[in-house]
Amino acid sequence: MKITNNPNIQKVLGAYKSKMAKTEKTKQVIGGKDKIEISDKAKDFQLAMNAFKKLPEVRDKKVEEIKKQIASGTYNPEAKEVVDKMFERVNFDKKV
Repeated sequence: MKITNNPNIQKVLGAYKSKMAKTEKTKQVIGGKDKIEISDKAKDFQLAMNAFKKLPEVRDKKVEEIKKQIASGTYNPEAKEVVDKMFERVNFDKKV
């Protein structure tokens, strides 16, 4: 009995060939080289972060200036600035 003339077999063979063709295309895509693109915004962010990381943790010049003002009695920060810094450190959602 020959099964090559059977229409159902032809459908199966057609589906098989179609699947094999898709598999070959997939292999071609996978074989290509990966490529990555970084946006200008991300590059700017990275540049800013690198500059920020190079900054000293304590600004010695400013600390010395404030120490001198405290010692001489001329350091008078505004109350609003003090309160704002306090709330910054505590991380409250809203100011009272």
